[in-house]
Amino acid sequence: MTNKELDFPAQTTLQRPTKSAPVRRIQEWLCFHGLRTSIDGDFGPSTQRQVNAFRAKHDLPRNGKVDAALFSRLCAPMRRALADRPAGFKTLNQLAVLYARQHLKEHPVEIGGDNLGPWVRLYCRGKDGPRYYWCAGFATFIVEQAASTAGVALPVSRTLSCDNLANQAKRRGRFVSGGTRPPQGIQPGDLFLMRKTAEDWVHTGLVLALHEETFDTIEGNTNDDGARNGYEVCIRNRAYRKTVDSARIS
Repeated sequence: MTNKELDFPAQTTLQRPTKSAPVRRIQEWLCFHGLRTSIDGDFGPSTQRQVNAFRAKHDLPRNGKVDAALFSRLCAPMRRALADRPAGFKTLNQLAVLYARQHLKEHPVEIGGDNLGPWVRLYCRGKDGPRYYWCAGFATFIVEQAASTAGVALPVSRTLSCDNLANQAKRRGRFVSGGTRPPQGIQPGDLFLMRKTAEDWVHTGLVLALHEETFDTIEGNTNDDGARNGYEVCIRNRAYRKTVDSARIS
């Protein structure tokens, strides 16, 4: 799969002093690599220093410049996350788990503030900002990536809304109500949905493995505490509850 987050202005070299949206994207990726600088679109002395630090890590001349080739190195983690895998004889669910692990390995994380940065925009169709809770965006992006590889129709459409996801699953006969035991028919690669009220779902992610009393997940916009508005993609373990519903993708 490809995405515009990987694009860089053709035949362009950015250096100090420049102010532009592409500079902001460079600053985001520098921060992702641990080279902290302000994310303000202003290619000043701090950004130049961090660009040179990144260049030094890759044995490149410290000339303070960013061209398409260097930007490609900066966003290589996202390119690896989006890399197509051979379908082979894998099921849609198996492919979903494979791609979820592929993204997890690159540590998608918010950059620059609450629900901000290139990973959030990847999962939220180019949008980011405090109101873009991206757990559903992440989960359905993974399902779409798996369905594209398998060459099958989407079992649920891309959405940024847990409520929309749950209602899609209901309309398509894929919804499984929560319970205290492993839900019948749910397998790794399916989606879980945390329900607040009868018609309000507040968090989602992919089921990774099912156990007698708990299940493992890969989920976005969470953290080690299991917050529904966290900052990263990570593995969690959750207990079965009546308020945890599921959506089958196969």
